[in-house]
Amino acid sequence: MDKKANKIMVERETFISKDKEYFSYFIKGKVRGKDVKVGVIPPDKGGYTVLDIVFNDQMACELVTTPFELKADNGQVIKGNSYSVRSFDENGEVYECAVKPARTSDKALLNMLLR
Repeated sequence: MDKKANKIMVERETFISKDKEYFSYFIKGKVRGKDVKVGVIPPDKGGYTVLDIVFNDQMACELVTTPFELKADNGQVIKGNSYSVRSFDENGEVYECAVKPARTSDKALLNMLLR
């Protein structure tokens, strides 16, 4: 299966904590035949408001992967990806919010899913 041809979707679901309703954000996939759920979060607490705007009334939005390359002072090249969630309104306007893996294990799983 060509993973680059398929869109990876970030989903959300509600949970209750201290009598308030919140959303958790995640990516579902399969790695070596095993179902995995990769947690993603915004880069800061204020990002949850932005995610609410991007998702609007949807329960899933597209994950956007942007490769980057940095050159350190010692000449070493550091490569990686940055991630965001994107949606469009009825007029085609783009709404986007940066996200990152919630834990180190989520980062490892996301890298496996993107291979």
